[in-house]
Amino acid sequence: MNFVAELIERHPASKPALVAISRDGERRLWHLGELGARAAGLSGAFAARGVNRGDVVMTLVGNRVEWVLSLLACWRMGAVALPCNTQLRRHDLAHRIDVANPALCVGEEELLGEMPGGADCMTMADVAAARDEDRPQETPADIADLDPADPALVVFTSGTTGEPRAALHPVAYLGGQRAQAEHWVGARDGDLVWTTTATGWSKSARNVFIAPWLVGAAALICDARFDHAQRLEVCEREGVTVLCQAPTEYRVLASSASLWPLPSLRRAISAGEALGVEAFETYREAWGLEIAEGYGQTETGHMTGAHIGEETPAGSMGTPLPGVELRVVDGELQLRAASSATFFTRYLDADGPPELIDGEWWATGDLVRRDDDGHLFHEGRRDDLITSSGYRIGPSEVESVLATHPAVADAAAVPAPDPDRGSVVRAVVVLSAGFEPSDDLARELQEHVKATTAPYKYPRIVDFADELPRTASGKLRRSALR
Repeated sequence: MNFVAELIERHPASKPALVAISRDGERRLWHLGELGARAAGLSGAFAARGVNRGDVVMTLVGNRVEWVLSLLACWRMGAVALPCNTQLRRHDLAHRIDVANPALCVGEEELLGEMPGGADCMTMADVAAARDEDRPQETPADIADLDPADPALVVFTSGTTGEPRAALHPVAYLGGQRAQAEHWVGARDGDLVWTTTATGWSKSARNVFIAPWLVGAAALICDARFDHAQRLEVCEREGVTVLCQAPTEYRVLASSASLWPLPSLRRAISAGEALGVEAFETYREAWGLEIAEGYGQTETGHMTGAHIGEETPAGSMGTPLPGVELRVVDGELQLRAASSATFFTRYLDADGPPELIDGEWWATGDLVRRDDDGHLFHEGRRDDLITSSGYRIGPSEVESVLATHPAVADAAAVPAPDPDRGSVVRAVVVLSAGFEPSDDLARELQEHVKATTAPYKYPRIVDFADELPRTASGKLRRSALR
């Protein structure tokens, strides 16, 4: 089997597949046959650079057609795609290279400056050359005949201790997106789906183009920073029918004075954190739509959602997708791993398969409640993971960077509530001898984090303390700082 070949052969080559809008506003419609042909050509360029079946190809590309083509080329030839967020910095990238050992990195020129030395890189100019039909091209790599268990995708996920971990997904993960595409995304043949998430997150890997294409819909990508007026203008101009946004984006749009109806839109979905009843009601009034919330993890893929045609109460992340078995134990949501077609194979830094309770159940670490009708409501994390604007941030990621500043003797990162972002990172810092608390120092620490790691991790709040609360064994008590 080969996911790319089967997906492209399933539909006419002339079928509209992708609307790509560049950061300067240029629009290009891509048909499925074009994308298949360009991905084949790019696979030849990958092979010429030494990429073989099973090798990892990292991408450091935003919402551009080059990102889509790179992933398609990987899956066509049996390579493993590792999409990375474009905000990652040298420290983040070095960790990913150390864990995943990519054979090649495809990246935008201005972003590749953050890459550690020695990594083999392919620029956007190189990709353009591989797409230029007027130039001699490499022979496309053979279409790989893959087993459902063969590796296909690596996505890094934040943890509460140590560095982010790399979750490896098999080929079955790609086609396994059909359940959520049909029952939660709700796209259908002829629709235009816009999933606004940044590349590098699990939601982008499964919902930007895979889920829409599985049900015959086209996808939209826009390589631009969030702007509420532009977001609405693009939806209206392009006739977007299904919109998937982070809760933060919905809340910011709802708080703007310029929210206006979008006649083409028939479904709006959200995941990553709870949207909130107030925003839910705002959109019901403004658009005549109820935002359909859902839930999933990097390791598991999508698990629940407000299903098409079902009434789901405000604030609920819906019910399990068909076939997905979930249970709630002491308030924690747990998944029967074998029931999920999108469950991961293992962490790259682990010797064996994921640790399961009783050999069957995956502990999500998320606390939920279930109402009498079976609808699930998210009530927070069992651990200390911080969810801000849809980004999942391990506190140790922030703490380890703060510790590299000479003014910091000790530091803790915890979530602080925020009306738009859900939560923001709050840092509590114990200063080294010779340093005094000040607003200037707080800003300096914020800039230090931005410059060292992905800017979305920086603490928007910096407080100073004489000491941090710890247990008798020295373990940090973050709960006392919340």
